[in-house]
Amino acid sequence: MAQDRVRCRGVYERAVAVLEGEEDAADVFVRFAQFEEQCREHERARCIYRYALDHVPRKAAEGVYAAYTTFEKQHGDRAGIEAVVLAKRRVSYEERLRQVPGCYDTWFDYARLEEEAGDTARTREVYERAVACVPPDAGDKRLWRRYIYLWIKYALWEELEGGEGTGRAREVYAAALRLLPNRTFTFGKLWLLAAQAELRAGSLDGARRLLGTSLGLCPKLKVFRFYIDLELQLGCVERCRTLYGKLLEFSPTNVSSWTRFAQLERSLGEAERARAIFELAVAQPVLDAPEALWKAYIDAEIADGQRAQARQLYARLLERTQHVKVWLSCAAFEAAPLPGSEEGGGEGAAGGASESEAPQQRHAAASAVYERADAALRSAAQPDKEARVMLLEAWRAHEAAAGDADALRSVEARLPKRVKRRRTLQTEDGSAAGVEEYYDYLFPEEGGAAPNLKILEAARRWKEAQLAKAALQATEDEE
Repeated sequence: MAQDRVRCRGVYERAVAVLEGEEDAADVFVRFAQFEEQCREHERARCIYRYALDHVPRKAAEGVYAAYTTFEKQHGDRAGIEAVVLAKRRVSYEERLRQVPGCYDTWFDYARLEEEAGDTARTREVYERAVACVPPDAGDKRLWRRYIYLWIKYALWEELEGGEGTGRAREVYAAALRLLPNRTFTFGKLWLLAAQAELRAGSLDGARRLLGTSLGLCPKLKVFRFYIDLELQLGCVERCRTLYGKLLEFSPTNVSSWTRFAQLERSLGEAERARAIFELAVAQPVLDAPEALWKAYIDAEIADGQRAQARQLYARLLERTQHVKVWLSCAAFEAAPLPGSEEGGGEGAAGGASESEAPQQRHAAASAVYERADAALRSAAQPDKEARVMLLEAWRAHEAAAGDADALRSVEARLPKRVKRRRTLQTEDGSAAGVEEYYDYLFPEEGGAAPNLKILEAARRWKEAQLAKAALQATEDEE
């Protein structure tokens, strides 16, 4: 009996050796494993199944998986079953990648599978195969973004779990950066992660070299800011100034960069340098957020106690724009306590005004701003009623807080009436599409009431006159 088993095993071994690599081999492997199972050689059977999965064509592997799964359920443990599932998923990913090698989502899933399995060699192999699938089109940034994230994930895995620390990760970053079409576009995140890896490895020069190369090839705002913050933490002020100069040459419209540069100079006590930077900034023909720049400039002068400078800035700003928010900000500035005064939270008086006179002066100055603002908004070519209402309400609150009853009545007399009106809606072809109601504001200088309201007022007075006349007539009749 034992001799028969040996002979039978020898036949199976010759058969799989001859048929290896062919689809028919799958059935032979299964029968061979089942034979060993009948002989109670479970480890032999398990080895046959695993060998088969590595050598049978993918298309013919389904039957091997089914038989192997059944075997593990009967004779194996949880680890064995998980190994079967893992092997089956590997085959599934391999088949999908065989059909579409450049599907980076599949590579992500495949790499995650090997990471969870804890096989370092297999994980590294999957990542190497994945990053070898370079996007064919150097101009397709969307596809390149997915591809670059493969490199990033690979580098992070090498540093955290690959067992070789930052050394291998730095090599991965370097290889990725060499592949980037930097003259066409780049990815600032990759350069930053590579520079951070250099810093963790203790190579400051390496980080600086990477950041400088990035800015020379294809400048990015986030790389500039990281580099500046790094040099600032190191106390290299001159390097920061040089980088800010390069940044502003690269992006002169970016208000945040101008403001950060000026704030750096102010933090160093260089008030004149900061003022010069702000002056260069406001002189730019195009800015992405000019209102934020002017606010930062004015706030800086106020913080330094330069009320006269701040007042001049408001005057210059109002020459450029008559926006209601600028007027409100200017009025709030005039009404605020003097810098350094006890009322403002400082020590001693400033500005050449006594403590008793300062609040009155501030109130009068703010009221004068409100007066000018109302006149400007009223005489605008295209008056903005909503803006003027906002201004008058702020003015009324200002006078009410000061307790000036006469001024308060004067402001309230300028407030408009809120009336409901209707207008006809039209389609694109000019036909009527319905009627909508809306609210309008009628100021005293406009008559204070709409024509229909005047008619109703006249009708009301006529009715009152008629009632009074009837009452008088009834009294005379009684007499």
